[in-house]
Amino acid sequence: MGTKLQRRQKIRYRIRRKVAGEPGKPRLSVFRSNTDIYAQLIDDEHGVTLAAASSRQKEIREVKGTKVEKSRLVGQAIATRAVALGVTQCVFDRGGNLYHGRVKALAESAREGGLKF
Repeated sequence: MGTKLQRRQKIRYRIRRKVAGEPGKPRLSVFRSNTDIYAQLIDDEHGVTLAAASSRQKEIREVKGTKVEKSRLVGQAIATRAVALGVTQCVFDRGGNLYHGRVKALAESAREGGLKF
């Protein structure tokens, strides 16, 4: 099976075969590192990132709390930016990570912020 990273990469490719973003329904891509979490709304037809948010942004970085709490803030931020662009629907790309913990927190807060997926 290989290393953890190779396993996650195989899962990522399997997900990407099924999930693609369109101009009206972009892909909400999540990348989780050991310390931070990043989210992007991507239009795959044109290869363009419409909006992005991460836990490295100044307003989120300054907040004291756990990584899960910061993931919730990133989810709210990406939802706010998406709604400002007029995007209400998207497809979720968990990036090979399990739908659990930080990834789940980000997804749920994005849903609460007005995104549907």
